[in-house]
This record gives sequence, C-alpha cells and structure tokens, in this order.
Amino acid sequence: MNYKNLIYCILGITTLSCSTAHKNGSISSEKLVLKTKHVLTHDERDALTPDAVIQEFIDGNNRFKVSDITYRNHSEEVRKTATGGQFPKAIVLSCVDSRVPVEDVFDQGLGDVFVARVAGNVANTDIIGSMEFACKVSGAKVIIVMGHQHCGAVKGAIDNVNLGNITSIVDKIKPAVAESQNFEGEKTSKNEAFVKAVAKKNIQNTINEIRSKSEILRTMEAKGEIKIIGVFYTLRNGELEFIN
Repeated sequence: MNYKNLIYCILGITTLSCSTAHKNGSISSEKLVLKTKHVLTHDERDALTPDAVIQEFIDGNNRFKVSDITYRNHSEEVRKTATGGQFPKAIVLSCVDSRVPVEDVFDQGLGDVFVARVAGNVANTDIIGSMEFACKVSGAKVIIVMGHQHCGAVKGAIDNVNLGNITSIVDKIKPAVAESQNFEGEKTSKNEAFVKAVAKKNIQNTINEIRSKSEILRTMEAKGEIKIIGVFYTLRNGELEFIN
C-alpha cells in the first residue's frame, strides 16, 4: 500500500481496513479496522432502555481504554445534527478538568450525549434544570454524575480554600469532606486515597441533590424512565468505577 492510500484509509475515505505505519515510515502487516457510526435517530434513541444506554457507555469506555475507538465523520455529523435534530441518549455532569473529555471517555459522537460541566461536578438550579430538559423534554434515558481522580475542586474543599467565586463551589463539596472523616489514614489533599474517598462521596451527594430538588427527575426515575448513576474516572488508565 502506498502512502496516499494509507492516508485515505486512516481518514476512512476509501476503506475501513488498512496496514498501519510505524513511526519510521515502514508499513506493518497489522490491520487497522475503523468502525463507523452514524448519527443517532429519534426512533433509535427512543428504543433504548436506560440499562442499554449504560451498557453502551461501558462498552464505549472499554474501547477508549485500549484506543479501539469508533471512527466518526465529524463533518457529516455536524450537518446531520444541524438539519435532523439531536437525540442524545444521556446527560453527563462532569468536572471542567481538561483531562476528562466526556465524549471521548465514553466513545460517543456528536448528538449522542448532553454534557454539563462545572468544577467539582456539583449540582445547582441551572444544571438540574438542564437535566430536566435533557430527560423530560428531549428524551435522554440516563443521568451520569462523573467525578475523577486528582480533582482540584475536591482538594480545594479539603484545604478549605477561600478565593473569589471558587469559594461557593468549594462550599458545595465541603459536606463530602465532613462525611469522609471516618477515613482511615491522612485526611489531607496530599493523600490521593482520601481525595478519592471525598470525590466519591461528593458524587453521591450530587446525585442526592438532583433527586431531592427535581420532582420531575425523581418521578421519571421511580417510573423506570431514566436512571441516575455516578461514576469515578481514573485519569491514569481511563477506567470507570460505578458509585451506586
């Protein structure tokens, strides 16, 4: 295979299987298989159950961890979602951390997932309202609250940071710090295990906040129309740990 065909292959222009190139420019016999994925339609999304959506996200994360990601033509996705509408299957509340790219972590494309991001993945009225829109109005089946390893906002809460508007975010996480005082070990932001324990407690507290402050989402969950779950994301290996 010449280099021109190789480039076309990687871009998915002519084929979905091709030889891969080593860094020195030589071609190996290993095959690169690019899986394509079309934009989710209304009927396809509505046919999904909450459990099916969760399994899709688990499978997507497994692909992400081993770089077995799905090939997507973003230009085509942009056009199709702009003209055909969006039908996301879930909404993810994540931290703003640049190391946690939500769509990549779950191997999802344009139109697949609503994403709300705020430092410390805490909930407020605007975010809960966005979740109500995502689920009740737009038909999303799952709410995921995702915290992560080495979260700066969690460390700020542990260290009792007081700095501008950051203070109000930290204050929302402090209950998780107080509720983690039975942790056996050094209770400081320098202890990764303690930071993780607080982060996981904060995820659960955010879920409780969503349920307590949204009758719409609470009712939908009780009817089995949606599921609200929490996950902890490990930066060093891309793995997810389910909280509840």
